[in-house]
Amino acid sequence: MKFLIRSFFKTLRIVLGPVMLLKERLTQPAGLIRIQAAQEVVDKQCENLVLYHYKTCPFCMKVRQEMRRLSLPIQRLDAQAEGPNREALRQGGGLTKVPCLQITDAAGSSQWLYDSDKIVAYLRGRFTDKADGSVVA
Repeated sequence: MKFLIRSFFKTLRIVLGPVMLLKERLTQPAGLIRIQAAQEVVDKQCENLVLYHYKTCPFCMKVRQEMRRLSLPIQRLDAQAEGPNREALRQGGGLTKVPCLQITDAAGSSQWLYDSDKIVAYLRGRFTDKADGSVVA
């Protein structure tokens, strides 16, 4: 029974995956345009962020769309297949759940933030002004 359920969802992912990726591509938001100095500051802050994701996960797509909207060059690591990215996610965060944002501070310690809504709230809180929605550099 477990085999049938897994096979069903794998087939569903194979069929719907390309459609979901096309929808993501066609509905990309326009990125924020910052002055060069402000974008350089944001780029530097993003060096300490890593998003672990699956390409066709709808919650991961939501986070990626927000990253595009905020013009955040955050490194993305696909953790769907067994391998070093998935193992790093398992070892660091304790779960193989995506999306997961790894936030590394100046001391080198990492915080692992799961859940797309929490990740989007974190990104908005860190990279926009809460009062008017403008960008913070």
